Amino acid sequence: MINHIVLNGHLIAERIKTALRQELARLSSPPTLGILYFQSPASEVYKAAQLQQAASLGIRTVEEPVPVSAPQAQVEGIIQRWNDEPTIHGIFVHQPMPPQIDPQRVSAAIDPRKDIEGIHPQNSARRFFAKARIGSCTALAVMELIESTGVDLAGKEAVVVGHSEIVGRPVSMLLLDKLATTTICHLGTDKAGRLEEHVRRAEILVVAVGRPQLIKGAWIKPGAIVIDVGINLVKGRVVGDVEFEAAKKRAAFISPVPGGVGPVTVMMVMKNTIEAYKLQRDSR
Repeated sequence: MINHIVLNGHLIAERIKTALRQELARLSSPPTLGILYFQSPASEVYKAAQLQQAASLGIRTVEEPVPVSAPQAQVEGIIQRWNDEPTIHGIFVHQPMPPQIDPQRVSAAIDPRKDIEGIHPQNSARRFFAKARIGSCTALAVMELIESTGVDLAGKEAVVVGHSEIVGRPVSMLLLDKLATTTICHLGTDKAGRLEEHVRRAEILVVAVGRPQLIKGAWIKPGAIVIDVGINLVKGRVVGDVEFEAAKKRAAFISPVPGGVGPVTVMMVMKNTIEAYKLQRDSR
């Protein structure tokens, strides 16, 4: 029987936080993070977590709530105002965005030096060439969890389920940087009936789809590292995209939902805010 380890995102986040405190102490003044969010229960919870961690580190914050019915021009107007404001060092726009908002236009509107999610086309290109100083907070959190296992990723079979611009695609690039043999699965894979086939051979499995318990525990390769990014509300409980109880009997390392990727993602927002501050300082 495999001895499994449940990866504690809170402990990993605290370790990162300790390093960030030391980095902040070397700055001449604290950075400021602008948070633009659409007024929904999910955004309120995430925003509260961001504000709590920012306050505990001494990072300043500016909030801009907008209704879910807000037009594109209103969102881009806020971003442009923050782009022009030198005292705001980072801009974070909550996702998912309402259907009337074009996320690619939003990404392109953010000053790339203030782009906390690394989604501006310039930052996406830098990520492709492994030159990015700022990247997707969730993708970076996934890698922190994987690297906390101490497993050498070179040559490992990595499977990423989901190909979104803020998780699946950037995670796949980061895994490639570690020389993992990386496969991306998506809706087409599922429709072709081949999702299970790919998951079963994954030594590193990252799932970010938003479908509760899509990945069955019986599919997990014995000894795999399983990172579950999904957050789903089912009968009043928050669950991931992986059948956790069954999967943890087969995995060597597995992240829980909640308490896995989430706390580390919030800390990566803080880390990227500090990096954005330094980018602007260095470009003066």
